[in-house]
Amino acid sequence: MDKPLPVPTPQTQPFWDALAEGRVVLQHCAECDRYVYYPRTHCPGCLTRDLEWHELSGNGVVHTYTVARRPTAPPWSEDVPQLIAVVELDEGPRLTTELVNVEPDAIEVGMRVQPVFQTVGEVTLLLYEPA
Repeated sequence: MDKPLPVPTPQTQPFWDALAEGRVVLQHCAECDRYVYYPRTHCPGCLTRDLEWHELSGNGVVHTYTVARRPTAPPWSEDVPQLIAVVELDEGPRLTTELVNVEPDAIEVGMRVQPVFQTVGEVTLLLYEPA
């Protein structure tokens, strides 16, 4: 069974384009000095439309995680255990992602991780592995 993939929109296209180039970019609000993730038209803090794309290192730490030993949905039935994590980037924002190239028992909160860019079809996904 094919897994559903993100569909880039005009608003999210810069994010997906950067991932395809092996870079992580997020929107930043100069008005309230915060990163905005997921991409959107307005800052969720101050509602300004003045959002700029900033390149980040992509590096961070595992903030929290779970080991899903049962499929999270039918398309992932052969991908267990699935290692789902929230990664806190060095620059502050947190992203939900999947961990790869690591055994479930080796994952720890606070573990340093780095981005892995996985191209699937026409989209590049942002995954993480131990640094």
